[in-house]
Amino acid sequence: MKPLVSIIMGSTSDWKIMEKAANQLNEFQIPFEVNALSAHRTPDEVEKFAKSASERGVKVIIAGAGMAAHLCGVIAAMTTIPVIGVPINASLDGMDALLAIVQMPPGIPVATVAINGAQNAAILAVQMIATGDEKIANQLKEFKQNLKQKIVTANRDLEEYKFDYRVIS
Repeated sequence: MKPLVSIIMGSTSDWKIMEKAANQLNEFQIPFEVNALSAHRTPDEVEKFAKSASERGVKVIIAGAGMAAHLCGVIAAMTTIPVIGVPINASLDGMDALLAIVQMPPGIPVATVAINGAQNAAILAVQMIATGDEKIANQLKEFKQNLKQKIVTANRDLEEYKFDYRVIS
């Protein structure tokens, strides 16, 4: 089995956030790999990873980083594979990482999700892969339908709470 998605984080301290991406990809049965690579501490390994990802069959890279958050942009600069950045709340409530990831120069785009938004990064990666895979596209349709059903059920459950002045429309 070859990975279609690569989850990269600047430090294993980011795992508690990035594990949400792994769990979501696992739920969709999308093969993935996980590595800790630092743009600052292991730049040679980051370069080797980024330049070999396509040859290894990787279709999307999810890169999580906090603080200066250079990992996402460094990877994006060395590959044509889509990179999804996950800003990690390591300092300044994650705003430093969010701004570092979203402010990429022209020609080096990094799709960016919310601070600590690893689950959405995985769903976005699945959506990208689904553009060329009907089975995965159907899984996504079912996933979205289940999200809708959860809200319908939640609203039904809320009707059980009775108040003298509550109006149920």
